[in-house]
Amino acid sequence: MDVFADYLSRMDNPQHRARTEEVLTWVTNKFPHLARVIKWNQPMFTDHGTFIIGFSISKKHLAVSPELAGIERFSADIVQAGYDHTKMLIRFPWDRPVDYELLEKMIAFNIADKKECTTFWRK
Repeated sequence: MDVFADYLSRMDNPQHRARTEEVLTWVTNKFPHLARVIKWNQPMFTDHGTFIIGFSISKKHLAVSPELAGIERFSADIVQAGYDHTKMLIRFPWDRPVDYELLEKMIAFNIADKKECTTFWRK
């Protein structure tokens, strides 16, 4: 988690920091082959140099970005889990548990779907 230490240390709200660290640690443990990086001041995970998933924080939620393809593929699951989403991100409210099963599905989808991808973002 050394890559994310500075990012986490700058979070003012201790509960938000703890939740974010919990999620980042979970991804690290569940998908140990993914590279941990900070890009655009946000924690992200990559595979062979291509974006897999990213996170950002706001006052009300932890935003999760699996790219548009991930949102489109899991839109019904996202809504069923009770989360709000846009075309590019899902809002995980601070006051609700994280649906790790959904997060795992999105990450696994991106890893498989982008296994031949040679760019950071999908084209």
